[in-house]
Amino acid sequence: MEFEFDEDQQLLQRLVRETVTKSRSLPEDQLWNTYQELGWLEAPPVELAIVLEELGYVADPTPFLASSTWFAPLAGRLPRGSGTGVFDGAGRFVLDADRADEIALLTGDGVVVVDGADLDPQRVDIFDATLHVAHVQAPDLVRDVPDLALMGLAITTVGSCRRILDLVVGHVRQRVQFGRPIGSFQAVKHKAADMYVAIERARALAYFSALTIAEDDPRRTRAASMAKAAAGECQRLCFQDGYQLFGAMGYTWENELQIHLKRAKAGDLLLGTAAEHRKALLR
Repeated sequence: MEFEFDEDQQLLQRLVRETVTKSRSLPEDQLWNTYQELGWLEAPPVELAIVLEELGYVADPTPFLASSTWFAPLAGRLPRGSGTGVFDGAGRFVLDADRADEIALLTGDGVVVVDGADLDPQRVDIFDATLHVAHVQAPDLVRDVPDLALMGLAITTVGSCRRILDLVVGHVRQRVQFGRPIGSFQAVKHKAADMYVAIERARALAYFSALTIAEDDPRRTRAASMAKAAAGECQRLCFQDGYQLFGAMGYTWENELQIHLKRAKAGDLLLGTAAEHRKALLR
């Protein structure tokens, strides 16, 4: 299956990049309103992946990911306001459940959509303070994770890893040791190259997953697990090498790198780690 962006998709990518760059300092509610007005939530799978990659690059704080890839696949529509979905069979670590206007529940009797406030979700404190995750209690939940949800997490994680690499490359070009920028050292170059290869591999699989979903290809479920696994492996390498190349200051609150390291790690843990999806593929 050959794939490359057409002119419209390239234009969308540029538009999204310009928009998030200009508006990333806006309050969260204004960002959310901007995304809704631009119609990004209504994008088909491949175009949605383009948007999510760029939002992952800036560690977007809005409920865009949950509304477009957790709620919409279950409910068959966009939420009235913001939304999320419960489809793990347990209601554990549900993305944005604590602030969702609507929550779609996958139950033994089908999908039930309820007001978020009616379920009283309990937010969970995790290592990424900017990410909203909550536990939801509801009866008769069953497990059936949408392919779109896995693809969304995968491509968002890829966006985070891209930002980690860009920050690291900028740092090693400026950091001087022994009279030379550390980016000139062969070992540093190798680590940066390994990160780049891992990102491109995960990115290709994420877009392949989006394309199979768009075409309703019978490989879509397997492709989604492949994308999620590759993204998880990518973040592990980028986390390890990015943190090492940046030095300990990369994990301080004052440094932007720590935001993207945490977001990438969360992207791997939500809806199953890389190891879990590798086992699923073997089965």
